[in-house]
Amino acid sequence: MTSEPASPRITVRRLPKRAAYDPATLHAILDEGLVCHLGFVHDGQPFVIPTNYARWGDFLLFHGAAGSRLARALRDGVPVCATVTLIDGLVLARSAFHHSTNYRSVVILGKAQEITDRAERLAALRAFVEHVLPGRWDEVRPPSENELKGTLVLKLPIREASAKMRSGPAVDDEEDYALPCWAGVIPLSLSAGAPEPDARLAAGTEPGERIAAYRRVRG
Repeated sequence: MTSEPASPRITVRRLPKRAAYDPATLHAILDEGLVCHLGFVHDGQPFVIPTNYARWGDFLLFHGAAGSRLARALRDGVPVCATVTLIDGLVLARSAFHHSTNYRSVVILGKAQEITDRAERLAALRAFVEHVLPGRWDEVRPPSENELKGTLVLKLPIREASAKMRSGPAVDDEEDYALPCWAGVIPLSLSAGAPEPDARLAAGTEPGERIAAYRRVRG
């Protein structure tokens, strides 16, 4: 574990006291999130694409249709910036200027590598499914050969990465604390509702405890 940035370009310069670079912090945020945004340049045009991901050890995994713009660009080794953000609360201050958000975020810079080995690709796809719901892979049909052929799987090293976080109440100017204006935090979280069965679900098929008790925050 390290508390130092891997390179100057990943160093958090604005409010550096909110930064973290150790794997434990980075992994905890990535393991809780579901969607990341990938920034890259393709054919001279900048793109930011939202996509699902999974952490696989010290790599961030992506997959997509083999012919998609995202897949082609990352397979060709263009530099990419991956970001994941978790919103924990709205911070309401006594002044407009000091309103903020409590959050946890990760930024990763690097180049993605295509996974071509069949066994490794299957292990990576398993990691995708397990990231959404642990134990799910063993309950469903594995990918067919045609599905494997049509899917590009890539991994991005979680090496040049930083986390940045904010927590706690607003920090108002001292003269504003006497204002008769409510201040505090409205907590936000990603919560799961009751499972909704598919319309064509086979009769008598129950969701099971893992699905019924699903929650995103890892305990």
